[in-house]
Amino acid sequence: MYFLYNILVYTAQFLLKIIALFNKKIKLFVSGRKKTFTQLQQAIFKEDNVIWMHCASLGEFEQGRPIIEKLKEQNPLKKIVVTFFSPSGYEVRKNYDVADVVCYLPLDTEKNAKKFLEIVHPQTAVFVKYEFWPNLLKELKTKNIETILVSGIFREDQLFFKWYGGWMRKSLNAFSHLFVQDENSKKLLSSIQYKNVTVSGDTRFDRVLEITKQNNQLSFIEEFKEDAFILVAGSTWKEDEDLLIDYINNSTFENEKFIIAPHNINSNDISELKNRITKKTVLFSEKEHKNLSEFNVFIIDTIGILTKIYSYANVAYVGGGFTKTGVHNVLEPATFSVPIIIGPNYYKFNEAIELVKKEACFVVDNSQKLSVLLKTFFQEKENTIKTGSKAKSYVISKTGATTKILNYIER
Repeated sequence: MYFLYNILVYTAQFLLKIIALFNKKIKLFVSGRKKTFTQLQQAIFKEDNVIWMHCASLGEFEQGRPIIEKLKEQNPLKKIVVTFFSPSGYEVRKNYDVADVVCYLPLDTEKNAKKFLEIVHPQTAVFVKYEFWPNLLKELKTKNIETILVSGIFREDQLFFKWYGGWMRKSLNAFSHLFVQDENSKKLLSSIQYKNVTVSGDTRFDRVLEITKQNNQLSFIEEFKEDAFILVAGSTWKEDEDLLIDYINNSTFENEKFIIAPHNINSNDISELKNRITKKTVLFSEKEHKNLSEFNVFIIDTIGILTKIYSYANVAYVGGGFTKTGVHNVLEPATFSVPIIIGPNYYKFNEAIELVKKEACFVVDNSQKLSVLLKTFFQEKENTIKTGSKAKSYVISKTGATTKILNYIER
């Protein structure tokens, strides 16, 4: 199976170079990897003590971030290398100053795995949530490098648990320890005789709680909001926006305003969204020299500030629940004590499931249900505050994974 796997990797490497000619994201994926070894050779030296963390994309980075920052705080002389698989993670965090190197992970060929580990020579390798690269893991095992998984989550349909997945099960032997999010993951690993497992929870809870302690002030949001009741709709797709627009255009409440931060900020899509809204609407990109308090709807056609915007919400709508991939991050509004509304596809996300059970998050599948919920939140403001408190309490109850992992690394 390793032979077939390696053929697939080399085939993918060839095809990606062709696709990169026509696809901007794949071009970043290919061209970014050309710089990886040079970046590493310029920053990492033989005498360095290195901790390497690999993240698939931006979401996994946010899970690993509290560990990186605590490690650097406690061990300032150690060098931190952060690698990404996806351009959507690397392009956003390539200038992350806590790490000494931020780069793409080379494709998982045997040659690349050997060269990468020879240059980086990590004292500890940390993988976040998933991404199991057989050649890399095999080389980590051969070099006897301590390797851990954090915030891991395993499901029965994964290759590890299939009768034909023996070659992938061997990859798990590279891990000194697996820190998983839930008991089900531990049981699944136990079923394949893997015992070095701790149910630590998810480091994202530590991360989002830490966010509340930073400066989240945005003067332009304060100017827009004034004393209004604010619905913040974050990471919305067209299906989400269809429901939201129906409510916004028909709402008759005074002192109610809306902030929409779409998942896709393509200029044509943003223009279409704005044109469908009948109330007075302003874009982030056109906010200069505008009296923002005069507008009812604020569309955020930029990235990187949604988390801070959630701190101003009275209610949050989190998008993605009408897509195949599912709902986006519900923890960011939850940590700010905000009640949450989502679409119906949330069953792969434990935090969404648990927030729904705690009646801090509510599911809608049509515009009528959304309208009833939002009217209730607006009219029963004290109950809205109590509901938001349930969301915050849930986040607090789930913190602590970072400490457990750090205790292991620094034992």
